[in-house]
Amino acid sequence: MLATVIEGVEQSTPWGWLLVGYGGQLVFGSRFYVQWVASEKQRRSVMPVIFWWLSLLGALMTLTYAIYRMDGPFIMANLGGPPIYARNLWLIRKARHALPPPPPAPPAV
Repeated sequence: MLATVIEGVEQSTPWGWLLVGYGGQLVFGSRFYVQWVASEKQRRSVMPVIFWWLSLLGALMTLTYAIYRMDGPFIMANLGGPPIYARNLWLIRKARHALPPPPPAPPAV
């Protein structure tokens, strides 16, 4: 039954929109691997900035696809994330601009 439903959706949806939908899911899902690799490299849990960019892009792509499909629950599930991801990016940007410049490097000997 599920295969029939999936085939029906894929047959009735233009390939460009499927690319947006599947692409959004791939971008959104990739953020977990990015975070995992960054944490392994630093040997502690870290949240790299690219995590938030992938979150925002993937969520917007998925939301766009959900709106195209006019799928209310799917739209509702994807409305909350983008403002949170954008806010995190804004806070990171604001914090970076508030930091004092690093001290000058010591003279070469």
